[in-house]
Amino acid sequence: MAFIDYYSILGISKTASADDIKKAYRKLARKYHPDINPNDEEAKKKFQQINEANEVLSDPEKRKKYDEYGENWKHAEEYEKARQQQSRNGGFADYGSFGGFGSGGSFSFDGDEEGGFSDFFESLFGGRRSSAGSSRSRGYRGQDYTSELHLSLRDAAETHKRMLTLDGKNLRITIPAGVSDGQVIKLAGQGSPGKNGGPNGDLYITFIIEEDPDFKRVGNDLYTNANLNLYTAVLGGEQTVNTFTGKVKLKVAPGTQNGTKVRLKGKGFPVYKKDGQHGDLIITYSVEIPTSLTDEQKELFEKLAKS
Repeated sequence: MAFIDYYSILGISKTASADDIKKAYRKLARKYHPDINPNDEEAKKKFQQINEANEVLSDPEKRKKYDEYGENWKHAEEYEKARQQQSRNGGFADYGSFGGFGSGGSFSFDGDEEGGFSDFFESLFGGRRSSAGSSRSRGYRGQDYTSELHLSLRDAAETHKRMLTLDGKNLRITIPAGVSDGQVIKLAGQGSPGKNGGPNGDLYITFIIEEDPDFKRVGNDLYTNANLNLYTAVLGGEQTVNTFTGKVKLKVAPGTQNGTKVRLKGKGFPVYKKDGQHGDLIITYSVEIPTSLTDEQKELFEKLAKS
């Protein structure tokens, strides 16, 4: 069984931080994503390896087991039980880490008289132990997949469907309105197929929400700026402003100051999986100061200043 060096796949060292792992994964995932490299089998293979490496190294518990047991980290608990049982029975003369299959470790043990290996180790090596009238094989759960899905802020505000290409297959998913940047959803059974009758792995999708040039999202609230001319700010009146779903006309009180904030209830971002519920929209007024005054206008301002 060939050893898979997940650290080399992501191009990082064994002392890499969680942030280093995340950055390396995102960079490589974008480079080898099937949507960017259609019909490229090598890129597809590389993308799968990157996802597999990230799935293990981004999880502290899985990473700890991988560092100790190598590619067989999934069977760490079973190995420990087998090791303890064999040790109690005097079955192990010497042993190293289970990950030594590909990382330089070694072990030796005494098998039983019939097969030479316990059922557990035979299942790992793909072997099969049989005796009169009996045979056993163990199924293993498929590998989990991880993927990123990039959305604009406006896409994230609407429930819609997207097509993903995963392992050469098209997967149509529904994205609920209100998903957040960095949010992860799980699609059960959409990962790698199981082995020997074992269940399929799962697919974990991380949403990356791009910044919007006009609106900033904080929780379920949206923030934006609106320009207000000096005359309306001083005298009051009406001002048309942009919201996330269209334009609205607001009343402006006389003497409105620069930086004044107005809150519009229910005009913000939709709340995740709560139909009809929205956050608020907070508008900040930026009062515009005239820069090209006529002589008559300057005279009026001078009179106003003296009054």
